Amino acid sequence: MRSDQTVLLQGENSATETIGLRPGEEVTFGRGSVDFRLGHPEVSRLAGAVTAVQDFWMLTNFSHDSTLVVENPEGGGEFVKIAPGRAAAPIPFEFARVVLPVAVGVCSFLVYAAQHSFVDRDRPREGEPTLSMFSLDETAKYFLVLVALCEPRLRDCASAVIPTVPQILDRIGGVGLTRAGVNFHIDYLARTKLRVKHDGKAGKADWQRASLVSIALRFDLVREEHLKLLDG
Repeated sequence: MRSDQTVLLQGENSATETIGLRPGEEVTFGRGSVDFRLGHPEVSRLAGAVTAVQDFWMLTNFSHDSTLVVENPEGGGEFVKIAPGRAAAPIPFEFARVVLPVAVGVCSFLVYAAQHSFVDRDRPREGEPTLSMFSLDETAKYFLVLVALCEPRLRDCASAVIPTVPQILDRIGGVGLTRAGVNFHIDYLARTKLRVKHDGKAGKADWQRASLVSIALRFDLVREEHLKLLDG
């Protein structure tokens, strides 16, 4: 995601496109001639629209009779319903799954609003809020993946080990992630959260993981105290 883009739409498989939005921009989604196309035959040609608004986004449901459901995959089952015809409903989730009603299979896509702002709680409540350079939710699954990536270096600063995806799965067990899910979160951290760039040193297969570890430890985004989040 570019620095001026605050909302990202992404399909839940590697074949689907990814669209980044700047504040005020809108994309339509559905089965027909839309900006973000969904291939399920039971989806309306024009199902809805997503509008980026700084650090959150709004969802419009163009359907006459179908409700859209927006889930928080990182939370405790939180979700909101967007009724037929509802326009510009504000969605507070940083990471969300938009689920469209279909009789056969599943049709959904993911939306990220990663540039959340936070007040500086150590200063008087005056003036503008302080923006966080790296906005990380320590209760999210992507943060657990980041901790597992950093674990070898946190336990031994001289270690050059970068955990593989199976090793990460072994360390974070019990959170409902698959290998594809771990890879998805690594890509999300690299492109959206920490915005890493290939330095040309690490190999093609592991440069993202190596860069994530480097940035997370350099800026104390992951610390020894976070190791308690890991399984065992």
